[in-house]
Amino acid sequence: MAASAPSILLVVGLGNPGPTYERTRHNAGFWFLDELARRHGCTFRVEPKFFGETARLSLDGREYWLLKPATFMNRSGQAVLSMAGFYKIPPEAILVVHDEIDLPPGTVRLKRGGGHGGHNGLRDIVNRLGSSDFARLRIGVGHPGNSHQVVGYVLNRPSKQDEELILQTIDEAADVFPLIVEGGFEKAMHRLHSKK
Repeated sequence: MAASAPSILLVVGLGNPGPTYERTRHNAGFWFLDELARRHGCTFRVEPKFFGETARLSLDGREYWLLKPATFMNRSGQAVLSMAGFYKIPPEAILVVHDEIDLPPGTVRLKRGGGHGGHNGLRDIVNRLGSSDFARLRIGVGHPGNSHQVVGYVLNRPSKQDEELILQTIDEAADVFPLIVEGGFEKAMHRLHSKK
């Protein structure tokens, strides 16, 4: 990847709206955005024209948009397309944060581009944007061991031990967030990926 990778302007956390889903594995993307908002003192507000909740994060004199789609996971792209279109943000300047069943709890991975890996939120974003060139922050939530159990698994709350591991990786990712958005993508990847 070129060193001159575009900096991130829009950070999208994936999840399902409402208290029923709040602490489920599928909402790891929301958890990450909530941690960013807590650390940087910004507040989410409902934004009907963007089909979700948005916040504006200021960091070192620059501003970034945070977006939590309220469309349910399989229509996440509707919110992303609305906001990216309105602010003329190209796919390369978007970071999508999501749960990843192919990574164990306690693992987080950063990458640019790629397929959707069967993740319905990513699939819809790729379809709506017509591009898969956005960056992804993949938060490991583990796999149930059987592909037929995946839906029930991600829509349930993790064990206490797994939840602690997931929150720990969210913490680590929030620590390197300034590097990610300011173009230090390789450095951020190295720091996250060299963890145990």
